[in-house]
Amino acid sequence: MNNLVKDTHTKQTYFTSVKVILPGLLTAFIVAVISKVVAIWLPTLGAATIAILLGILLGNTFLKNPILEKGTKIAESKLLEFSVVLLGATVTFQTIAQIGLKGGIFVLLQMGLTIVASYVLGKKMQFSDNMSLLMAGGNAVCGSSAIASIAPAIHAKEEEKGQIITLVNLLGTILMLLLPIIGAIVYGTDILTKSALIGGTLQSVGQVVASASMINGQVVELAMLFKIMRIMLLVFVVYLFSKFKQQQFPTSTATETVPQKKNTALPWYVVGFVLFCIINSLVHLPAELSQTAHFFSGWFEITALAAIGLRLDFQKFFKEGKRFLIYGLSVGIIQVVLAIGLIFLLGL
Repeated sequence: MNNLVKDTHTKQTYFTSVKVILPGLLTAFIVAVISKVVAIWLPTLGAATIAILLGILLGNTFLKNPILEKGTKIAESKLLEFSVVLLGATVTFQTIAQIGLKGGIFVLLQMGLTIVASYVLGKKMQFSDNMSLLMAGGNAVCGSSAIASIAPAIHAKEEEKGQIITLVNLLGTILMLLLPIIGAIVYGTDILTKSALIGGTLQSVGQVVASASMINGQVVELAMLFKIMRIMLLVFVVYLFSKFKQQQFPTSTATETVPQKKNTALPWYVVGFVLFCIINSLVHLPAELSQTAHFFSGWFEITALAAIGLRLDFQKFFKEGKRFLIYGLSVGIIQVVLAIGLIFLLGL
């Protein structure tokens, strides 16, 4: 009898979860389908660009509804993660070789200089030590994921974490739309340099995919490689920030008791991407399998980008104070200038 009650409860919970998720997930998929159709007549824009722009338009007007929130969040995060993993099945060591040693040096310098500049600027603008470190890590590595990993290591408060996540996401959205234009103006048709600019600068994986998709599929692949290199350094950054905070405030960090769950492991989709890439390089997967992976990766990506657009609330741009917005925009300008300067100096 007890087992029957448990099974019934489990089924009810499952169906409740599906009901909550389905509206947003279906809406994101419908926007993706519409974008694919519209892209037939607007091939220059492409389905990915149309999906995120249409999502932004609808999400701030007709489809601004809390009932969609859970589903669009799942679509934005999980589908994009699966898309990244499947992208690994289309990449080989030969693709990675296109980035080369200079590309690796570029990523290290871009991350290091972004961290220093963001932290120093934050302190100059009288932000707390924690907020300056979170801003530095979020912009240098991988946006919200990096912030969530760094916060417990430096004993940041939930309020500090929330404010910086909002700011970093706002900055990333602006750069996501601007970098393809900047890349076209500065680098013309050069694929590698535009990939380095987008993959080495943008905050989240979704923003990298969305921005690179506005150019072409090859830029998506290469930009994601630059991005993956940054994410793989997350554990190292968390460790350094933790040590730095302990040295700066040895007493306060020992006595602070902020109950937060540590989360410093590499994201599963990065591991999956690397494994698929290794398998594809060593075994050379059948063309049919690679094509199938590319097909599903493309649909997951466009649905996720539609969800990102639907979730982008323009009101958040105006909720944060002027000082926050100035800080965010200043860090963004520094990142873009650093990237362009390093690409030139390294001769990428």
